[in-house]
Amino acid sequence: MPSKRDPILVADRVHRHFAGVTAVDVDHVEMPRGKITALIGPNGAGKTTFFNLLTGFDKPQTGAWSFEGKPIAGLAPWQVARRGMVRTFQLTKVLGRLTVLENMLLGSKNQRGERLLPFFWRKQERSDSARALEILERFKLGAKAHDYAASLSGGQRKLLEMARAIMNEPSLVMLDEPMAGVNPALTQSLLHHIKDLKNQGMTVLFVEHDMHMVRYVADWVIVMAEGRIIAEGVPGEVLSSTAVVDAYLGAHHDTDLRELVREMEA
Repeated sequence: MPSKRDPILVADRVHRHFAGVTAVDVDHVEMPRGKITALIGPNGAGKTTFFNLLTGFDKPQTGAWSFEGKPIAGLAPWQVARRGMVRTFQLTKVLGRLTVLENMLLGSKNQRGERLLPFFWRKQERSDSARALEILERFKLGAKAHDYAASLSGGQRKLLEMARAIMNEPSLVMLDEPMAGVNPALTQSLLHHIKDLKNQGMTVLFVEHDMHMVRYVADWVIVMAEGRIIAEGVPGEVLSSTAVVDAYLGAHHDTDLRELVREMEA
């Protein structure tokens, strides 16, 4: 795969198999800094497993990867997040018995903790709470700040998880199928927030099955099939690739990728 100028994330020879079945077999990949990259591929391509490996939620049989020029393979998820690389999940991980605001505060960096003497942490808690409320307002969740997270709709939980990721002040945000299960009324809002992450100086890597969404937000596309990366490039070139179209046959038989490309170029 081609080298990129100043990539934010680089992975080499990452291999993961389960009971002899290869889930991920990535020889080399680089994520462009400051861009929105879509990781696409049919079901079972290994996209989520690759996410899990990079963020410490799973371990490969072989492989090495670096973030911001420093190796992070083998680090625990919390250590990866502390370095500035955060992720969301297909099935949201909000804590339903905490309020929306309390969920947000879990994402704050460098928390002092509630020591015996309140002056150690109260000033930071006030500052973090004010920042959390500002972000929630941006995500149209300000009115829900003191509601239990369990009361949110599926789409609102997706928004909360994305908002909580921003609390960590990350350099790279990894979104695993952010549109899955979201009703059309919130889809445009999520698309806007993904674009806004880039405008705020963050790099975005997201998994998505909907090629129309990829068309609207991605600067770069990486395609996985059977655990391997089979293509990458700008959306127009990648979606018209014969290898990509073949990989989607059957899985996306109702989607004409070439028609999408024609729409993009119109």
